[in-house]
Amino acid sequence: MLDYISGTIARVAPTEAVVEAGGLGYLMNISVNTYSAISKLSEVKLLVHEIYREDAHELYGFYTAEERAQFRMLIGVSGVGPNTARIILSSLTAAQLQMAITAGDADKLKAVKGIGLKTAQRIIVDLKDKIHAAELAALAGDTEAAAIAPGNSTAREEALAALQMLGYQKAAAQKALAKVFTNEPSATVEVAIKRALTLL
Repeated sequence: MLDYISGTIARVAPTEAVVEAGGLGYLMNISVNTYSAISKLSEVKLLVHEIYREDAHELYGFYTAEERAQFRMLIGVSGVGPNTARIILSSLTAAQLQMAITAGDADKLKAVKGIGLKTAQRIIVDLKDKIHAAELAALAGDTEAAAIAPGNSTAREEALAALQMLGYQKAAAQKALAKVFTNEPSATVEVAIKRALTLL
């Protein structure tokens, strides 16, 4: 079982990264938060979670141990699959997710695509006891990882492609992104995706 992969970033997008190590290119599914952390790097170490299915062997990569731990907790909840867990981790920062669970804020979780009220409540019930007060206190000072940066002419296209890979319909994603870029013309790809996820 793989624990981590350390190497050169051959390709990176908001939903996936290819890390070359030992002559092999490892394709890993990533969250927008991990993308924000590695998008400007050339060398990276990503923690790995492997998922085996009859028709596929998938790798999920995480920049922090905390995010991987949250991913593993989420997929352990009935009704939450790997892609839904990744969308949750793309929509909320680590601090926001832990605070939502600790506070029993089902509405915040329900706002994520694929999460209904029952699933949101199940996440809270199943994971609340696993969220330690010390971890929450350490995260309390966390701020949004992404920040507004000078505009990129391809930001809208990259954000649209990422949202489609996350399972959103093109028309709905375009509509959400139109609102985002109307309000924030210089939004980066990761910021645009995060904002759009709150609208979809």
